[in-house]
Amino acid sequence: MSATPAPTNFIRRQIDADLAAGRHDRVVTRFPPEPNGYLHIGHAKSMWLNFGIADDYGGCCTLRFDDTNPAREDAEFAAAIEEDIRWLGYRWSGIAFASDYFEQLYACAVELIEKGLAYVDSQNADDIRAGRGTLTRPGVDSPYRGRPAAENLALFEGMKDGRYRDGEMVLRAKIDMASPNLNLRDPVLYRIRRHRHQRTGDQWCIYPLYDFAHGQSDAIEGVTHSLCTLEFEDHRPLYEWFLDRLTLAKARRPRQIEFSRLNLNYTVMSKRSLSQLVEGGDVSGWDDPRMPTLRGLRRRGFTPASIRRFISLVGITRKANVIEMGQLENCVREHLEPVAPRVMAVIEPLKLVIENYPPGRTETIDAPNHPAEPGMGARPVTLSRELYIERDDFMENPPNKFLRLAPGREVRLRYAFLIRCTGVVRDAKGRAVELRCQYDPDTRHGGGRKTGIIHWVNAGDAVAAEVRLYDRLLSRADPPAGKDADFRQFLNPRSLVVRRHALLEASLAEPEPGVRYQFERLGYFFPDADSGPGKLVFNRIVTLRDSWAKIDRQRAAGG
Repeated sequence: MSATPAPTNFIRRQIDADLAAGRHDRVVTRFPPEPNGYLHIGHAKSMWLNFGIADDYGGCCTLRFDDTNPAREDAEFAAAIEEDIRWLGYRWSGIAFASDYFEQLYACAVELIEKGLAYVDSQNADDIRAGRGTLTRPGVDSPYRGRPAAENLALFEGMKDGRYRDGEMVLRAKIDMASPNLNLRDPVLYRIRRHRHQRTGDQWCIYPLYDFAHGQSDAIEGVTHSLCTLEFEDHRPLYEWFLDRLTLAKARRPRQIEFSRLNLNYTVMSKRSLSQLVEGGDVSGWDDPRMPTLRGLRRRGFTPASIRRFISLVGITRKANVIEMGQLENCVREHLEPVAPRVMAVIEPLKLVIENYPPGRTETIDAPNHPAEPGMGARPVTLSRELYIERDDFMENPPNKFLRLAPGREVRLRYAFLIRCTGVVRDAKGRAVELRCQYDPDTRHGGGRKTGIIHWVNAGDAVAAEVRLYDRLLSRADPPAGKDADFRQFLNPRSLVVRRHALLEASLAEPEPGVRYQFERLGYFFPDADSGPGKLVFNRIVTLRDSWAKIDRQRAAGG
């Protein structure tokens, strides 16, 4: 057991009761992704729960790939899933594949046929679907439901041996076509699908469906607690129906427990919707930093610790809800604030010339890497006559509360002295392209006058960079969901703003690998994968403050 008590929830209370009753002597969980895509932050909740419980109870958690649909699966996805799990900080006790159990699953199906609990149905898919009925109308028995066991066994063996076409017949459980739970209306267990499997090759041409493979795989692995999201609650009676009737589960019977899945506002989480974004060119790929995929969050600069912290705050409940994106963003802010080195960067540069600063003179300032953490040391920052400041830090006709630079007004340069704007150089269109200023040398270490403070970079050794300002993927917190929902009409046009002429202080010429930086007054930033020799690219992870908080409050109030 972990030395620090884990916060309790209904799942942990059930596990505690099972252990106290002697049903298990060791907790075994599993994380069972299908290798047909990339993991997103919703999967992080399942990982946190399954790996975390196994760790806290001194048990084990298996990474099991549900590879029962070879037409949609790929070894590339399996490798990416392993990488994402390791990056998030979890370790599995072993790796398994549902395909490891194909022989045992086939034997389970044969056992059901021999017991008169499964039959081969020769109807086509449309007829089977129509015969299942609806929520208000019971299903009808298949005309093949009464086939004798011997005939079903022969047909099922023929399916396995490839004697029938894809879709020509399926194996169904014989349960109750009048059940109010549609999942119990003779569900399909096996279908014929001639598609080369990434691991078993052409050995099989029939594949089990998830509802059949799931519980039996749990039993084979000795899983004690099979933790699933709420959409599987209606499937639990079927899960238990198989376990009650198969010899396989007599000695090791898992318990399925459901919890609410993670949903975030201002984004989409379904694989179908995310695929639409990638295939439609709305994002650059599955690792686009605007995507809620773990690869996207990783590329943007989110830390594993901040994601784990976010999941722990969200907690485990049975109530479906939507979590505010701001909670995730606050978690990464809280993680980075005490550890991210401070640097100065100018995203939209405006040149500034200090006219009374001696030409050719430079001075070096020891700027703290973190004002509140002396142990993080300092770095040298060069100051000279010509600097660049942020264009937003200058306004020709400012309001009264504007605490930055304007004609005739003073402002302090970060870590340096006060300057006063004395002139403006404009281009042919009247746009300011250069500011003329005077500095007060007596204010180098103070000076008594209260002013605003702006950041800057030295023109002589500034480093050029491209800066990508990422924001929320959608402009609407609650985009329409469903198969035909057009959520793309709510794509945020400012989810990515690229500044290609940014200037950074010289210390960032060679960023430290894996380090997230705070660009002072601008936000937290991380070098992008596109960075390379002679080409710096930084992604904004988050701003320093939640600029969407007011919008969210207004929406919550109905404004």
